[in-house]
Amino acid sequence: MYRILITFSPILVIHEKPVFVPNIVFRQSVDAQIRQLRAAGAGKVFREVASGAAKTDRPQLRRLLAEIAAGDVVMVTRLDRLARSTRDLLNTLAAITEKKAGFRSVGDTWADTTTAHGRLMLTVLGGLSEFERELIRIRTGEGRARAKANGQSLGRKPKLTPHQQQEAIRRRDQGEPVRAIARSYNVNASTISRLTA
Repeated sequence: MYRILITFSPILVIHEKPVFVPNIVFRQSVDAQIRQLRAAGAGKVFREVASGAAKTDRPQLRRLLAEIAAGDVVMVTRLDRLARSTRDLLNTLAAITEKKAGFRSVGDTWADTTTAHGRLMLTVLGGLSEFERELIRIRTGEGRARAKANGQSLGRKPKLTPHQQQEAIRRRDQGEPVRAIARSYNVNASTISRLTA
């Protein structure tokens, strides 16, 4: 028996257990996904009402991952129904694999960990994702180096101006309580404590 879970876009089906189906704003779209999954053997449906690409808290997906067992197959209609990024997809697939369960995408036939070919394709995807992360790290480092070379300061803007910092240091050195100084500038006491001459 399969189970289905519905979330903002992901859809999963599991052989003999849970299936994950993401919630789509339009009921018709959800019904079409459920019909696809049922045609593939899905049974129980978990429904999660959510929308937005940045949503990371997905209790029904967590529930699905908690319920799957060895030999189950999690199925989705398309990969974009399960994950919003390659990293998110690989993390979810790792959680499924950890449970000795399989994964299959109805619309993306190459994404099927129940076959050797599918496992190979997902391994390649993982390698590409790692390569992409490394390129991003390199580009970010180069951008930071260029910004520093151009005199830009990185990080948050200081809460106090240089004049306020010098005044706070002077007041602190004269024995005024750090909390009183911090209160006068509307900052946390640790901001004043960290100031150096």
